[in-house]
Amino acid sequence: MKQTLQTLNLLLEENKSTDCFKLFFLFVSMFAAWLHGDPKKVLYPTDSYGQFCGQTGTSNEQKPILFYFNILKCTSPAILIDLQCPTTQMCVSRCPDRFATYTDMQLQHKLSRSYWDYYRQFCKPGFNDPNKPVSQVLRDEDCPSMIVPSRPILQRCLPEFITLNGTVMVANRTRFKDALETAHSVTELQHATKGITGLVDTKDLSMKIVEDYAKSWAWILVGLLLSLVVSLIFILLLRLTAGLLLWTTIITILLLLTYGMLFCWVQLNQLRDMPGSDVSIVEVGLQSDLQVYLQLSQTWIILFVSLAASEASILLMLIFLRKRVRVAIALLREASRAMAHIPSTLFFPVVTFLLVTICISYWAVTAVYLASSGEPVYKVMSPDISCPHANSTCDPETFNRTDVSSSPSCLGSQCLFAFYGGETSYHRHLFLFQVSNLLIFLWLLNFSLALEQCTLAGAFASYYWARRKPRDIPPCPLFSSFSRAVRFHTGSLAFGALIISVVQLVRILLEYLEQKLRGRVSFSISAF
Repeated sequence: MKQTLQTLNLLLEENKSTDCFKLFFLFVSMFAAWLHGDPKKVLYPTDSYGQFCGQTGTSNEQKPILFYFNILKCTSPAILIDLQCPTTQMCVSRCPDRFATYTDMQLQHKLSRSYWDYYRQFCKPGFNDPNKPVSQVLRDEDCPSMIVPSRPILQRCLPEFITLNGTVMVANRTRFKDALETAHSVTELQHATKGITGLVDTKDLSMKIVEDYAKSWAWILVGLLLSLVVSLIFILLLRLTAGLLLWTTIITILLLLTYGMLFCWVQLNQLRDMPGSDVSIVEVGLQSDLQVYLQLSQTWIILFVSLAASEASILLMLIFLRKRVRVAIALLREASRAMAHIPSTLFFPVVTFLLVTICISYWAVTAVYLASSGEPVYKVMSPDISCPHANSTCDPETFNRTDVSSSPSCLGSQCLFAFYGGETSYHRHLFLFQVSNLLIFLWLLNFSLALEQCTLAGAFASYYWARRKPRDIPPCPLFSSFSRAVRFHTGSLAFGALIISVVQLVRILLEYLEQKLRGRVSFSISAF
């Protein structure tokens, strides 16, 4: 007996935390040292002078929305480098609700000053010279060349596109001219806003999801409790009538899929002759109102094909794998017995849900602080691409005393806010920190899932290997399995989670590169 205890103590001494788990804990705690950013830099828009829009106690307190002077410049390659449109950005109290050019305003200003009073709110603060020549106004970027009907999306004025008879328009027009009589199309506006709306609409949708969750959390809790009760009843019925319940479930699913296919077909026939129903989902983009997608024929076609493929797959499996169904019935019956003896396993997914929530929160907060940990960086913005000082770093306080703006090739240059960053080694490698943060998030997520699987496997193993059930089942099998997993298997779980996380990270990066390269370079590169 003494020798057995010594052997057991030796095994316990050898099964300590492995180096992989220590490395895992070190990586998780490492980013706490970088949490010195300002989330306001990410959550609130910043104008060309580095001031927050809508910030209390500043001149922009009553101007919570960011306005782009020339949003068409957002198609410039510079936006891919600095994540900032190379155009003047001002904080405004509201977005434009009409189409107008600076030339039109000058003509109408002679009839009524109200036209200038409306247009000047989208000009630089303090500018009050409607008779200044258009060329000089646009050179100095005192006012925008034109304004288009826009709507505020997450505190940013973006063009308001409307679809009429399948044609996308702005202000009831598909083509328009700016103050210099340069012709533009709605397609150019769509390309300019595509990169912005892709990010902004996602943030807007996320905020609405959080708001809806805050309003309906009580109903969500009631739904979770009801689902728990239904699950317990389902497990009890599986133990008594596993075969009948399984076949009833399969037949019910087939009937529901058939009804769904018929419903999609009816909706598709109703939308066949409706104007605007042939617009693709890609053209509509990400919308928080799901009713928009229900008015598109493509939505019902996708649903119909998905339901038909699902029903065909189930029917083929029933035809060719009918003998396996009997094995599945036996497994379900045995699984229901195991869960009946260890009912605490029904509640363990709640622990996993909390761990996953913590992982997501940790990643999101760290990403926000990393993104906002830099200082304001100002760049020289010049209307002439031949300016040798273009895109170089500048100081707005001393820029007017330099010879940059007076240079013949840099006339009209301005020192405008570009992004938050810095010249230190930390800021130069900030992207690598974000990638590392993503790797840590995947590592934490996979570790949480692996811990759940290991815990449940150990709990059900104690049931399976018990000779006389339930007398030989140890007390609190789930807690005992969780303790063993934490004490002896954290290193193995962390190492396995690391391998999966690295593969997932490589896949994410490759998918990102494939998306960016598609249509920009040769097909062979993007296909590879």
